[in-house]
This record gives sequence, structure tokens and C-alpha cells, in this order.
Amino acid sequence: MTEIMFALTIGILFGIGVFQLLRRDLIKAAIGFAILFSAINLFFVAAGAFEGNYAPYVSNVEADRQTSDPLVQALILTAIVVSFGSFSLVLGFVNIISRRYDTIDSNEITKLKH
Repeated sequence: MTEIMFALTIGILFGIGVFQLLRRDLIKAAIGFAILFSAINLFFVAAGAFEGNYAPYVSNVEADRQTSDPLVQALILTAIVVSFGSFSLVLGFVNIISRRYDTIDSNEITKLKH
């Protein structure tokens, strides 16, 4: 049941993120970028889920119990840092564009067209 909830949530977040990325308003597109990164991070969490009750640093070969994979947790931490950095870069671009062209609507920025 949890796998279905993870899949539905990831699909909905990914769809909302892509929809917002395709909007003309640059701030909504930046928010879509953040939602898309959240969907990717949730996908990493779902991929690293396991059927066990022990932390990844607990290792007991004799007890034959399944531990979680610490690689997935390291990937999630790295993905969070990269998403924050990328999101701040996108917000910086939106800030520069809004100050230079006095608009956040990408249709009104005529100097970006060929």
C-alpha cells in the first residue's frame, strides 16, 4: 500500500512541477522547479525504502536482518543540496530578468526572441 502511495505522490508532484515549468510567469516556473526537485527527492526515498526496523549503521550478520542502504540516504542529502543551489540560481536569474525587463512574464520579454 505504501508503494502505491509513494508512486501516486511522486507522479502528482512530478506532473505539477512540469506543468508549472511550462507556465509563462517566471516565478511560477521557479516554483515548479522546486516542486520537481521535491518529487525527485521523494523518488529517492521510495527507492531506498526497505522492510526492516534497523538503522543503516546497525550491522548484524548473525541475526540475518535486513538493514537500510546508506547510499540512498547519501544520495538524498546530495540531491537536497544540489536542489537548493539550483533553486537559488534560478531565483537569481528571475531577479535579474525582472529588474532588467520590468516584467516576470516571459512573453513580454522581446529581447530574448530571435
